[in-house]
Amino acid sequence: MSNRAISAKSVGATTLTLRSFSPPLQLNITRTLKTTPMPTHKFADVGINLTDPTYRGWYYNKKHHSTDIPHVLARATSIGCTKLMITGSDLSQSSEAILLARQYPGQCYATVGVHPCSASQFSTYASGGAEGMLSALSALAKRGKEDGTVTAFGEIGLDYDRLALTDKETQLRHFTTQLALASTLQLPLFLHSRAAHADFVRLLGPCLPQLPTRGLVHSFTGTLSEMQELLDLGLDIGINGCSMKSAENLEVVREVPLERLQIETDGPWCEMRASHASAAYKDGSADIADILKSVKKEKWRPDAMVKGRNESATIYQVACVVAGVKGISMEAVSTAAWNNSIRMFGLGESDGGSINNGKATTATNNNNYNSSTSSEHQTTPSTSPT
Repeated sequence: MSNRAISAKSVGATTLTLRSFSPPLQLNITRTLKTTPMPTHKFADVGINLTDPTYRGWYYNKKHHSTDIPHVLARATSIGCTKLMITGSDLSQSSEAILLARQYPGQCYATVGVHPCSASQFSTYASGGAEGMLSALSALAKRGKEDGTVTAFGEIGLDYDRLALTDKETQLRHFTTQLALASTLQLPLFLHSRAAHADFVRLLGPCLPQLPTRGLVHSFTGTLSEMQELLDLGLDIGINGCSMKSAENLEVVREVPLERLQIETDGPWCEMRASHASAAYKDGSADIADILKSVKKEKWRPDAMVKGRNESATIYQVACVVAGVKGISMEAVSTAAWNNSIRMFGLGESDGGSINNGKATTATNNNNYNSSTSSEHQTTPSTSPT
């Protein structure tokens, strides 16, 4: 399926077969389709939690609908989002993420790692405690790296906003041990930092020279000075709905250099709501509204998103808000973010796969970073591991 949305004049009851899915996904179309094609932007959602139970129909331990991942991926493709990097937040979710990447090759990829809020799992791991879990993570990441399904190590980092889930000492210890493992794996990092910036950069900084591709600080919500310090370390900045809730957030987003910007949704969390500052910049056109329409989970249907459950198709709105805040075109944002994600994570683009004015080019890695050149296996969506 191309980056353009389906375009037709009028179809009655017909069946659309998406052969990029295995087995092929058949969608029954029983309404008139829009004649206006979607823009041909390309997106990579580098942070999507497709292992979350809500994508299998489970909400608050109650089943509301069948697994709808194929429909989620179809909507993503229709908007131009052709690459998804599925977040691994612990050993189990990392394994599940890899299984999904194998089920949807060329479109889905996986990360491997243990989120700071899940770091207590190291000491309770049945097969050898912390050392056993590190060994299991290493083996899983190496196998995935070899077969092309694993493109990053993470989600790792620190989260001092939720110490009730895992205490500070445990987070610090296992951020350190996972950073040591990362240097042996030679995978780019997928990083998490919440209310822990000083400790985060103190532990991370000395490890980065051993990691040529550095990494991405995803779902960034910090200050302008914190963002600049991360840029100085050679890290990219991940922007999603949670990054753009307030006017202060938008001021930071405005200053993220395009050459260091990546975008994501962090679904099923981090949706952009009407009360957020980002709402003023969202695309309100009928075509976008049609693709991103949503219904309550109790009234689930395959051609609509679920209210309150974010998904990869909304990356269009993330890019739209970033473009509006920066006062530049959607094409500039989508092209830069795509190129940066492919440069760092590859995502199956063996030739680099970057875009330059609509033409494919080969991305190059620039490891000479200098600030002077820079302008959980949750059962509810309410306790995001983001």
